[in-house]
Amino acid sequence: MGQRSDAGLSRREALAAIGGAAIAAVATSGISNAQSQEGRKMIYVLIHPAWFGGWCWKKVTPLLRARGHEVFAPTLTGLGERAHLARPEVGLEMHVRDIVNVIEYEGLRNVILVGNSSGGMVMTGVADHMPERIAHLVFLDAFVPSDGQSMLDVIAPDRRPALEALVQKEGDGWLLPRFAPPPWKQLVTETWQVTEDADIDWMLPRLRPTPFGHFKEPVKRRNPAAEKLPRTYIRTQWSHPGLDRYARAASETAGWQSRQIASSHLPYITHPNELASLLLEVAG
Repeated sequence: MGQRSDAGLSRREALAAIGGAAIAAVATSGISNAQSQEGRKMIYVLIHPAWFGGWCWKKVTPLLRARGHEVFAPTLTGLGERAHLARPEVGLEMHVRDIVNVIEYEGLRNVILVGNSSGGMVMTGVADHMPERIAHLVFLDAFVPSDGQSMLDVIAPDRRPALEALVQKEGDGWLLPRFAPPPWKQLVTETWQVTEDADIDWMLPRLRPTPFGHFKEPVKRRNPAAEKLPRTYIRTQWSHPGLDRYARAASETAGWQSRQIASSHLPYITHPNELASLLLEVAG
């Protein structure tokens, strides 16, 4: 029983040879390492912008999961299905903590963080808190703040008085409301370039007022380790001079890569397949 037969040894050798051939076939096929090797499975954490919720990534998450990757799309406090938790003290730092807690409690490492629009503010704060857990930062038509900047600092200066007046008039001094149709629908269709009726009908009832602390609180960007993380800027066709500057800077700065997608400001709604392919490319 302790003695192995020549036949048994040959079978093991044959199996080893077959396994080696299979590995070689995978390595030379068109399948990327990220798809073919379990150890290269990617973990995406997707961060939505103001007014939205984790629901907005619903078209993209199954596309990434179908390729074998883990995907988390948390909703920030006071928005989406967590709108009942909105209160005056909710701000950017709490939204950063929302994402930090998901990463910590789920035990995630080598995370690819993706943030859209004001989600770039949240993502920057998360990276500063825990760079050791992050593998890549993807700014999807997102704001890229410097240390100490808030959303009110990075938006066009002429927009700030109007937002502050709206908060005082219609948001009890602490909420930036979602505008009632037709102005809100006009923003969705003409500004954000979402034109399909089905998408508009899906979005409008789910948009929620955003605690103004999301816009007022400054981001902290002070951790040297976070500054060394690989970064990608993805620019859409949405007209915005500020985002154009970020994309241009990304194309000229070491440690960054720059990509483009022919889509609206919200490609996860209007161009989910193209966005999923691009996220797989830049992260892989």
